[in-house]
Amino acid sequence: MLEKPAIKRILYCTDLGQHTIPVFLHALAQAENNNATLTILHVVEPISETAQAVIETYMSEADIKKVQKDGMEKVFNYMKKRVETFLREQCGKSIEDEPINQIKVVNGTPSEEILRVAEEKDMDMIIVGKSSNRVRGNRVMGSTTRQVNRLSKIPVLVVPNK
Repeated sequence: MLEKPAIKRILYCTDLGQHTIPVFLHALAQAENNNATLTILHVVEPISETAQAVIETYMSEADIKKVQKDGMEKVFNYMKKRVETFLREQCGKSIEDEPINQIKVVNGTPSEEILRVAEEKDMDMIIVGKSSNRVRGNRVMGSTTRQVNRLSKIPVLVVPNK
């Protein structure tokens, strides 16, 4: 008899928009239903080459690295606070009550970083929103979601951002 695949590690990917609440709730439900851990991932896209050139004209490499590090820390702290506030206000729970084992912020191309983290952390499932654009959210799948869905070696749950 075939064995059912185990889902013990779930990667929930978010762009931090208000429209991602239904996706987050699905991620929590999947983690709870499967007795799995949940890693929350946000990918910060790199700035354009033109912007990078302008910045390099006015700032030293050390200053640029400090600004990038500080910016990533701010995004991480914002993300953690937002998750904690949502859980407390909307679910009456704390982050310790939930299966969330890690909140991660990385820099790079979203689809590439999602797939890299999923493989690196040996995830069993990826959960993403259908689209980051609220206007198109119910009609068109976003480019990041489409790429992740097409290239992933593990199941991808695509949740509409209603």
